[in-house]
Order: sequence, then C-alpha cells, then structure tokens
Amino acid sequence: MNRNYETEQGSLSYEIAGGTVAVTGYSGRDTELEIPDEMEGCPVVWMGKKAFLSNKMLRKIILPKNLVGIGDWAFAYCGKLESVALPYRQVEMGQGVFKECGRLVRIENRNDGEGSRDLPWLLAAAVNHLDAFYLFDLENVGTQSWLARWDARAKTLMSLEDSDGFSKMLLCGEEDYGSRENDLGYYMEQKRRGKVRLAMLRLMHDYGLGEAFARSLKEYLLSHIKGCETEETWRVVLEEHGDDKSYYEFLTELGGVTEENFTDLMEDMGQQHTEMKAYLMRYHDSLRGEKDAFSQFCL
Repeated sequence: MNRNYETEQGSLSYEIAGGTVAVTGYSGRDTELEIPDEMEGCPVVWMGKKAFLSNKMLRKIILPKNLVGIGDWAFAYCGKLESVALPYRQVEMGQGVFKECGRLVRIENRNDGEGSRDLPWLLAAAVNHLDAFYLFDLENVGTQSWLARWDARAKTLMSLEDSDGFSKMLLCGEEDYGSRENDLGYYMEQKRRGKVRLAMLRLMHDYGLGEAFARSLKEYLLSHIKGCETEETWRVVLEEHGDDKSYYEFLTELGGVTEENFTDLMEDMGQQHTEMKAYLMRYHDSLRGEKDAFSQFCL
C-alpha cells in the first residue's frame, strides 16, 4: 500500500514492508530534497525503480544513511540533477540509475569529512565522462586501485582517434541524415571537446594523479589553446564556463594565455564576460611586467 510523505514543494510515495521503507515515487517541484532516514519509525533503505525518472526540477538530493539499494532508472533523465549524497558503502545499484543525467558533477559521501574533496567529482565523472559504471564502487572510492582503474579508463579515452565511432554511427543511423552530427569535422571537434573536458576535470581534481599522466593531459590541453590549429580547450572554457573564474585561473596556470594569443582571446570574448576579461587583462599585464623586469638585466 502506497503512502505519502509531504516535502516542502511536493510529495514522496513510499511503501513499508518487513519493517523497512522503499521510496516508490515523487511528484512536486523541489529543487533540493533530503530523503528522511526513517518514516513511521522504519528505516528508509530503498529507492524504487523509476522513482524520480525524468524529474525536471531536482538539482540536489541527499539519500538516507540506511540506504541499501537503488532501483533501475531511479534518477534517469533528471536533466538538472547536479549533486547526489549517499553513504560510501555497499549499495545495490540497478540499471541506468543515472542515465542521461548530463549535469551530474558530484556524488558525495553523506558521511561528511571523509575522503578527499576531489572524490565526489571523480565518482560522478565515472558515470558521465568515462561511461564506466563499474567504477561506481562506493566501498573502494579513493583507494589506489580505484584511482588506477579510473586513470586507466581515462587514458584509453584520451588515446582514441577523434574519428573513432563515426562510421559505426552512420551505419547504425543514430543521427538524422543531413544533420551536422553526420559531418566528420563536427564529430571530431566534439570528440576533442570531450577529451578537453576530461583532461581539465582530472587536472582540477588531481587526487592521486601521477606526474606522467598529468603531464600528458596538460600537453593535450596546450595543443588545443587559442592560436593552435584546433582550439577546443579555449572554446570549452569560454562557451561552457563563461563566467566561472576557476576555469580562467586554471587556463592561466596551465600557460594557455600568452602574448601571442591574448588579443584574439579578447576579441572572442567581445562585450561579454567583463569580469573574466578584466582578470585576463591583469594576468596579461603581469606577463608583460615580468618580461619588462627581465629586460632590465639585458644590455
């Protein structure tokens, strides 16, 4: 028998069986939601099949500390979902739990303070960037073996040819005839953007990252900055993180802003992103200052 639990802007449906609670569905407009640890004195242990399927509002959810399982497609197609908190221990996972949750960037340990701050990002990336659900291993997140498997999968993706999968896509008719996705140049550009996103994420969340792999990721990003034959590193920063200063700081620390490309960067930014333009202008002035200071020692 389904029962209801009222939330701030909606309602959870649930069932009680064997002294435990399973959440079976949700309706409402909550953007942030914390599932209670108990209902009617019984522990909440299960998120049911399709419980939050295709929810269009939910951005953050905290799952109960007694959780033991999540059913098939429980959060699939939650297009705005960004953050999930659950206990980092053995949890039974169904099929496609986070399928097409393209904005999911953090899967946190609800036991606050445990582990590296980078791990929620790496765990979410295992689903969204690496397409490696076998890395959704909550008991071993952050261990050396888990990080080694994460990086091994990332290396495989980074090493693929940009054209990889294009012929198969055409043969399978996965895209509409005549669409830009059927253009090889566009397809390869999107592949490079994917690699840029992956490289940036791993370098910005570098817990356990080896020096050799870090160096290869940096080299890849620098080979696609403004002024190179292809410029996906710059395009991802500008078009996908337009006013997020952390990405511009990352770009400057990487060495992606130079005397040679600075003017073109400013032109690309146009009349938008004024604060980020000001930041890059200050950085550029510091570059020129260092150069001028060095020139004083030259005859």
